[in-house]
Amino acid sequence: MHFHLSTNAENSDWDTFTAYSPWGHLLQSSSWGQFKSETGWEMLRIAGRTDEGVACGAQMLLRSTPGGAVAYVPRGPIVAPDADVLSALLEALTDTARDRGAVFLKIEPDWPDDATPAGQLEALGFQPSDQTIQPCSTIVLNLRPDEDDILMGMKSKWRYNIRLAGRKDVQVRCATEDDMPAFYNLMETTSDRNEFAIHERGYYATAWQYFHPQGLAELFLAYYADELLAGLMAFRFGDTAYYLYGASSNQHRNRMPNHLLQWRAIQWAKQNGCTQYDFWGIPDAVGEAIARGDDVENKRGGMWGVYRFKRGFGGDVARTAGAFDRVFKPAHYWVGTRVWPRVRQWVA
Repeated sequence: MHFHLSTNAENSDWDTFTAYSPWGHLLQSSSWGQFKSETGWEMLRIAGRTDEGVACGAQMLLRSTPGGAVAYVPRGPIVAPDADVLSALLEALTDTARDRGAVFLKIEPDWPDDATPAGQLEALGFQPSDQTIQPCSTIVLNLRPDEDDILMGMKSKWRYNIRLAGRKDVQVRCATEDDMPAFYNLMETTSDRNEFAIHERGYYATAWQYFHPQGLAELFLAYYADELLAGLMAFRFGDTAYYLYGASSNQHRNRMPNHLLQWRAIQWAKQNGCTQYDFWGIPDAVGEAIARGDDVENKRGGMWGVYRFKRGFGGDVARTAGAFDRVFKPAHYWVGTRVWPRVRQWVA
């Protein structure tokens, strides 16, 4: 096997490999690399090739931040956690990141947390990091059953709320580019209400522009009369659909627009051949509690509300390996981790 370094995000062979690999992910697709290249990142790709084609690899993003240059592999590398070639691939990534002057290299592989080769990573100089970028815990809904069975797998209140939205005259339509400013206004409202950071105004429109023309993304908007109540942007890649961005107004919340939006996104995913729908994260404290076997169903408020909303649609909690850092400049890394809450917005 030989490793090939490329700065060209457009590669059909790469997407074919990534889409069909059990370790592939939307964030390792060429479209995601192109999109991030438009938002301040440099994209590099290292592919391990045999005579049959791509066998493993990783799409790495590099960016300057206030704490120094960051090298980041979102939901990668794409290789089995027990693969013989893992060490060689990680060394190739390390050499590239170091040559580009990175303070550290962060990987967040899409491996199950119980299959992480922690000893092998440590031997290669990687250390576990609690400063994650992507969520470690999520809920994944199986889309293989028919729609009626998927509905029956939801909590009864969620089925009721989906139907209630229709009875209360909530209408859902797919967005056009002209709707992006209105969606961003909803994002600002949601950010203020729930106290979380959002990207700059053009970020979501750029994401939509890269994925929607290929049929890989849809923005669903929920209206009551002519008033925009909520929006949901879903993506798909390979056999998985992802709920990445959602927002809602402070008005008419009793009409349950968010329940209907999720159902429309689930239907869209299933109609496009996806076999699972990833709700893109629940608070990791919830995932850890569930992994310990704690009873979480009666928890209320704060982070538990996020879990309860997503869990109501059915699905199973899934946990990935988390983040691992290989540090090249310890002093810079220490400074960077001290100001991580501010640095994180640069690398999400």
